Amino acid sequence: MTRIVVGEFTKGEKNPKIIGIGESETRGLRHGYVVDPNLAIISVKNAALNAEKNSGIKIKRAFISVGGISLRGEYSSGSVIVSKADGEVTNLDINKVLQDCEDNLNLNNKKIIQVFPTSFRLDGKEVLGRLEGMHGTKLEAKAILLTYSMQHLEDLIGVMAGAGIETIDVIASPIASSQIALSEKQKIVGVALVNIGHQTTSLSVFENGLPVSVYTFSIGSADITNDIALGFKIPLEKAERFKQGDIDEDFPKKKLDEIVEARLSDIFELIENHLKKIKRSELLPAGVVFVGGGASILGIEELSKSILKLPSSIGTTEFFGNSKTKLRDSAWFTALGLVTSGRNDNSYSEGSFGNLFKDIKNTLRSSMRQLMP
Repeated sequence: MTRIVVGEFTKGEKNPKIIGIGESETRGLRHGYVVDPNLAIISVKNAALNAEKNSGIKIKRAFISVGGISLRGEYSSGSVIVSKADGEVTNLDINKVLQDCEDNLNLNNKKIIQVFPTSFRLDGKEVLGRLEGMHGTKLEAKAILLTYSMQHLEDLIGVMAGAGIETIDVIASPIASSQIALSEKQKIVGVALVNIGHQTTSLSVFENGLPVSVYTFSIGSADITNDIALGFKIPLEKAERFKQGDIDEDFPKKKLDEIVEARLSDIFELIENHLKKIKRSELLPAGVVFVGGGASILGIEELSKSILKLPSSIGTTEFFGNSKTKLRDSAWFTALGLVTSGRNDNSYSEGSFGNLFKDIKNTLRSSMRQLMP
């Protein structure tokens, strides 16, 4: 589904007031990237129209999220000589060393969309806390850079433009979702956020309040639906209902459980292998938190605990207090997180997205005629 949330910030309030939402069936995308721009534009337009109707606001600009199989978290390091003669570290030096991290990464047709510094060293000694005002000669940094396919990003921003919406900024889906589904304590002690979407599953691991790994697998809840349809020889619509636990009496529930468990086990095996690769297997005190449309599959928590050997839970939010709303469904968390991310983005973005727009401006100009329906 294509989802849009319209939020309004008022002075003194931590969370925005949600004044409108809109959704429509996503068409023209596969595994998170655009395959038919015309259909994708229609999906965005329909969702925007719905959001405009119940918010009373014309949507002209928006933050957008990117997920899909080309989203990756990659590490890089950089170093600079402190610019001031007296050796005092300034914000300019911090920006320069993070820019050096970007410059040292081999992008290979990818674009950096967000940068999160993970550590700093001044004259060889690690610095914890505020850097500005300290004195030294050589400043070094390590950072995780979230990258995305340049081609896919161009296509997505082109679709938004074709729908009459200007892109303000691009935020990685796992970062947006984490603003809603995870507490600061969870992100500090160590947690994995798993978003099971329609065609992809993203895994993002947080420690010390920052992402330490972001990876996307080309498997999602649609694969479970397809397995059920094949296993029971039933239409996809009925298989989707079975997946949510609403099975007809004349079908064996044991067989359904076996089908669902088999495909979920495939997903958890991919997650476990990646956690081993980054040396976090069975080492995340806050466990695994599931969000996305696939998070509602019955039995997902218990199976996760048995395979991943970690505490497991379905993502919830205190964003709305005690009020009941459809936005409590974790499928909305990414769109909802864009509202808060747009105000509280703590990633380094000096130059990153600005340079991205400079790079793709000419491409968009030449391709807009092809993208318009």
